[in-house]
Amino acid sequence: MSAQSATTGQVLEFELGEETYCVSIDYVTEIVDVGDLTQVPNAPAHVEGVMDLRGRTTSIVDPKTVFGIDDDTDGKRIIVFDPAIVQNQGAAGWLVDEVFQVVQISPEQVDQSPANDTGSIRGVVKRDDDFVIWVDPAIVHSEG
Repeated sequence: MSAQSATTGQVLEFELGEETYCVSIDYVTEIVDVGDLTQVPNAPAHVEGVMDLRGRTTSIVDPKTVFGIDDDTDGKRIIVFDPAIVQNQGAAGWLVDEVFQVVQISPEQVDQSPANDTGSIRGVVKRDDDFVIWVDPAIVHSEG
């Protein structure tokens, strides 16, 4: 139970395709609208480009590519993460379809992911009659 209780707290829920995902609010510094992205030659497939956010060059990542989500809709919002989680890559943000809300979760709501090959999925949060996939951006960016 101690491992599970360490995974609770506040999370930010967002939409990718038809699914709802969440990340720990501790990783998030701000949420911004999509602006002009500058393409980066020879960047990995999951990097959509870079943006200038408050004087800092921020890499914009498409988590749909990272998680293998087949969806053609263009992201409308960017979740900007604390640069400390991105290691040597600088500031990063995720292109998401919609940002919903910050919610408090308890240990009873979190189940382990049935398929967690990369470790980037912290668990599945049970909510009403739905599930929210809890991802760990620190793991995602350490893999990239």
